[in-house]
Amino acid sequence: MTLPLHAAAPTDFDFIIGDWTVQHRRLNERLAGCTSWTEFSGRSSTRKTLGGFGNVEDNILHFPEETFRAIAVRSYCAKSGTWSIWWLDGRHPTQLDPPVVGKFEGNTGLFHADDVFNGKPIKIRFIWSWAPHENPRWEQAFSPDNGATWETNWTMQFTPASAA
Repeated sequence: MTLPLHAAAPTDFDFIIGDWTVQHRRLNERLAGCTSWTEFSGRSSTRKTLGGFGNVEDNILHFPEETFRAIAVRSYCAKSGTWSIWWLDGRHPTQLDPPVVGKFEGNTGLFHADDVFNGKPIKIRFIWSWAPHENPRWEQAFSPDNGATWETNWTMQFTPASAA
């Protein structure tokens, strides 16, 4: 059964709704001057929730050392015009990461959060980008200096599962 969507639901994340194969690229060490990356594959499936004011992305990540599941939960606040994104890693099922919050300008979504990494405060940035007739891309970056500089540490390139 598919539940109805609200007529005023946002369409910002419609580009990622569906089933995908994912090519991950992850920096081996974060905020350590590292320039070595590991690439691995994954799959994701995203469905609308909350009448279209949210969505859930279910992921399988095939890290070289293990395969695990995770989800991204996204919700839209009509009052502020912003999205919040939470990450729940199946290896730590009782711990939600702090939400990144932001919005889309055209085909690019920019989201930020304050967090702690290795005992030190950092800023986190997510960038979602897409264009018609191109596959979506996501990247994560950390800043140890309140956003003056950013180190991209993870990227995901999505390909429709039907094309894989």
